[in-house]
Amino acid sequence: MPRSRRTLAGSVFVTLLAISVASALIATTASAILHQATIMGEAQAELGLDCEVLSSTLNASADEEAELESLELGRTRATLVAPDGTVLYDSVAAPGTLVDHESRPEIAIALQRGFGSSVRTSDTQGNMSLYQARLLDSGNVLRLSVDRAGILPMLVGDLGILGLLLLGLTGLSWITSRKLAARLVKPILEIDVSRLSAEAPYEELHPLTDRLAEQQAALLNQVEEVRNADNMRQELTANVTHELKTPIASIMGASELLRDGFVLEEDVPGFAARIHNESQRLSVLVNDILTLARLDESERARSPETFGTADPIDLLAVCRDVAGRMAGRADALEVSLVVDGEPIIVGGFPRLLDELVANLCSNAIRYNRPGGAVRLWVGLEDGCPLVRVADTGIGIPRETQAKVFERFYRVETSRSRASGGTGLGLAIVKHAATLHGADVSLESAPGMGTTVEVRFPASCAWPLA
Repeated sequence: MPRSRRTLAGSVFVTLLAISVASALIATTASAILHQATIMGEAQAELGLDCEVLSSTLNASADEEAELESLELGRTRATLVAPDGTVLYDSVAAPGTLVDHESRPEIAIALQRGFGSSVRTSDTQGNMSLYQARLLDSGNVLRLSVDRAGILPMLVGDLGILGLLLLGLTGLSWITSRKLAARLVKPILEIDVSRLSAEAPYEELHPLTDRLAEQQAALLNQVEEVRNADNMRQELTANVTHELKTPIASIMGASELLRDGFVLEEDVPGFAARIHNESQRLSVLVNDILTLARLDESERARSPETFGTADPIDLLAVCRDVAGRMAGRADALEVSLVVDGEPIIVGGFPRLLDELVANLCSNAIRYNRPGGAVRLWVGLEDGCPLVRVADTGIGIPRETQAKVFERFYRVETSRSRASGGTGLGLAIVKHAATLHGADVSLESAPGMGTTVEVRFPASCAWPLA
């Protein structure tokens, strides 16, 4: 069963109603307390004046009790108390039924100071009893008292009015909450979430609109990445098809001529060499394509474990091993090959780092000139492991330098094909470096050679054993 959702109008209604009811109760209670205090003050002052007037009358009378008996006091209660606390007269009850009043605060104070007053609350009815006492010339004490409603009876008496007030506040809160919610929600609903720079109608909504803009930008980036990946996949498919067709066609053509006996005996070794070379080229191309495919998959899955676990690898040893394997090719092209630097240990994948250095070294030899040189250097710069491959070759024009890391791009197509290049070497370098968190930079100028640097993060370095 789906959980019912809260509405803004309902939340506003509850809040307004709670505030209104609390305000009404506080205001009513405060008013009742203030009203009672005012009434009590006036009543106490009036009672004190009556007590003073009546005391003067009794002081002039020879019989205090008779004088009190003859007076019409209304709701005011008069009590005459002897100095020892004995009740001599009471306008409400028979004196004999009343206990001694010596301990009454107003009586005790009046006996000491000549006048006294006090206020007492009824435990049963919640009424307030006001007392004023005066010491007479005879030594007796005249006490007047009157009852007034306490705070609780006043509030109980106002329950009807308070109920009507709360009912009106409930209705007003309901109407107000509906209109206020609609007014608050309207500008929110008008937010154009399709715009990256959507303005928030309220300051409090800026984090929300900023978050929506970030998510929309991220979504657009993902869509663009998917579109680019799809375009790259289509382009890669077309390039792979084209690149595979060339060696396959050459192999098929040479093998058909051999099969059908159209090749002179002295030309057979040449055709066999051609088939062998094209087969090698095809093998290298397939291996490079598979390596790139694994690198792509590893990047998409963000899981370098595709290539195993990272091990400590000496970059200088890798460079020396690559240089040893390529020394024959460099000698054939009259290019000197030098490796120097210091042992630097990094955490990485042996096969990928070997391919990274091998591709850089291979390109440096392939695009060099007779009598040129290739220098491989390994060291630390600013705490970061660095591999630098510099050559004295043909160089790369500035306008094409950004493209050399693209798949199947060749600076000189004829030279690359003739020397067995697949156009995937630098693409593998870029992705292999990315997998290790390294950055690749290139500096080159036509006729001035090319220098490629692979800078690993400082966190990638391992201490030397």
